[in-house]
Amino acid sequence: MRTAILVCTAMATLSFGTVAPAQPVPGYVAAALADPGRPAADTQRDARRKPAECLALAGLKPGDRVADVYPGGGYYTRIFSKVVGPSGRVYALIPQVVAAQASGVVADTKAQFAGADYQNVRVLVAPFAALSAPEPLDLVWMGDVYHDLPNVEMGPADIAATNRAVFKALKPGGIYIVTDHAAAPGSNFLDLEPDMSRRLHRIDPAIVKRQVLAAGFVLEAQSDLLANGADPHTASVFDPAIRGKTDQFFFKFRKPR
Repeated sequence: MRTAILVCTAMATLSFGTVAPAQPVPGYVAAALADPGRPAADTQRDARRKPAECLALAGLKPGDRVADVYPGGGYYTRIFSKVVGPSGRVYALIPQVVAAQASGVVADTKAQFAGADYQNVRVLVAPFAALSAPEPLDLVWMGDVYHDLPNVEMGPADIAATNRAVFKALKPGGIYIVTDHAAAPGSNFLDLEPDMSRRLHRIDPAIVKRQVLAAGFVLEAQSDLLANGADPHTASVFDPAIRGKTDQFFFKFRKPR
């Protein structure tokens, strides 16, 4: 009976992860955030986005190969570049559907990282369902992107295939980080409203967990670093009353070794 209980406990931990305590911030992460080359617009967002704590939990380190999926303005791409250093590599992965819809996004992203300070950054374009890099990755970061996958502007993306592609792109033991704006827990909510102005731009964390686990990952940890219990989960993330203060989940998945 005791053995059965231990086995069940271990399986529950693998299935649902553990709520991770705060981790010490490594010096190389602190140094990356203190880099004087970071734009003021980035540093002003640090208090809300908590990159030091998030990266400490993610475990990114010098020499790693990391993909930033749909990097947007490059906030995390710049930080990743400084953390992994000259011996590492950062792949700014632009979804093919985004590149097709916004003709200048690839050129603009390349221009952001064309300088000598970001020689370890490479811009790639690939379909969501075939995300890949030229070498096995230590970490894939999908920040505030997952909720868009079911929407028509994204294809809609084949979510199962996307998660399988991430799994394939990672080396054994590699990490998949997913952060996003939370819909009400247990709501089974996918933001499929065709009218963009009526979308909440949120997703039920349970959906993400279920879909990523189905690709073969284990949930190593989850964190309340970005949580906000005062968020009613009923307003768009762009509503002035909640913008910048949404309840967000942070999942750390691992590809089994």
